[in-house]
Amino acid sequence: MMRRSGTKIGALWSILALGLAVLVAPVPAHADKMSDEFRRTLNAKETAAFDAWRAAQLFHSVGLDAYWGKVEKKRSGRKAKKQRGRPLTAADYVAEHPPKYEGPSLSVALARKWKEFREQREAKEPPPPPSDPIATVADFLDSARRNYGFEPEIVPEPVFKERYAAEAMALGLRPDQVLRVYALETGGLGTADMQAGVHPISRKGTPISTALGYAQLLAANSVNELSKSGPDMLARLRAMIRRTSPEGERHKRLEAKLQSLERMVQKARAVPYQWSRHVAFANTDVGRGIHAINLDGDIGPWLQIIKLKGLAEMAAEAGRGALSGAEFELMNLAGPGTGLEMMTPAGMGASTTNFFARAAYYRNTIVREKTSSELLVAIDKRMEANLKNSGAVEFAEIFSRLQSRQRAGGSE
Repeated sequence: MMRRSGTKIGALWSILALGLAVLVAPVPAHADKMSDEFRRTLNAKETAAFDAWRAAQLFHSVGLDAYWGKVEKKRSGRKAKKQRGRPLTAADYVAEHPPKYEGPSLSVALARKWKEFREQREAKEPPPPPSDPIATVADFLDSARRNYGFEPEIVPEPVFKERYAAEAMALGLRPDQVLRVYALETGGLGTADMQAGVHPISRKGTPISTALGYAQLLAANSVNELSKSGPDMLARLRAMIRRTSPEGERHKRLEAKLQSLERMVQKARAVPYQWSRHVAFANTDVGRGIHAINLDGDIGPWLQIIKLKGLAEMAAEAGRGALSGAEFELMNLAGPGTGLEMMTPAGMGASTTNFFARAAYYRNTIVREKTSSELLVAIDKRMEANLKNSGAVEFAEIFSRLQSRQRAGGSE
């Protein structure tokens, strides 16, 4: 009796899998074969439970694919409307979040058995080809030395913060905007050489991207900003050189820095001004070296604040001249144009899936199962918590000190 029941369930599973294969991307052959092999190790009761779970998983996968297909269709529709200059409405967005899995789960014992079976089988498979590792701070420094003769001038953390704060204030950014971006991007603990994925204090962890510094600029951001603002940065370095004694060590260091930066600007501006081309160039040895300027005590603060200032200018052009820290960060997180779209009346009530690629949506835990307005609240809440951490406290004190000096100077 039990044997016949198991056979019927197995047949049902085969029919179901065949039908679903028409609807979803094909399951890798080795995974399908592994499931079949595993089923043969189970008794009838375990087989029924495993088949029910696998069927539910496949149905859920069908639902997810259909949902994300709808998201992409809406995204294409919005792009077409923007090109025609037509306003977007709530109907142009998917309002609901991705469907949740509501099927059965495996028992603890069966889940453990399935996990052990997979591990044993996978151990016998040839290892996948190694993926290219994410470049590290050491890689950026090495590329900068070899390609541009550049070694960043490392200054104490409080000095870097003060230069960063002074630059922000000079360009009209509010302290709360800069502090709150810093608090979210670095957890309120970030150092000038912090790389995403590596704890700035313990130095433990593995890089998860090329993002560096207080504003967590990607390597492509560095190329992009240098291509756009490089001539201005060179002019500033030349002005600094003129203010130093020709015989002094500072003068010599700035001269060497200028020569390196001139070569970097030349290389960056030789690449077509397109984000995709800057991403590709930043992944080369020559392009990677440019990212090291973030660590320099003179150039790093300029570069990162120019990037943030660009967000403020873009928002002002779109009619949003007074961004909150959370709105500022939304543009930083989702991309300037996308962030602004999320803050429109139509975008605020839409699911965040409309604004992030599928992989990025699941990778960024803060964006999941939220509307744009809910994401802004979550960002602000996390910023508020991180502002209490030591790096953010120190940064706030530096801003306060500079503001006091500014007021005192204005009253004289």
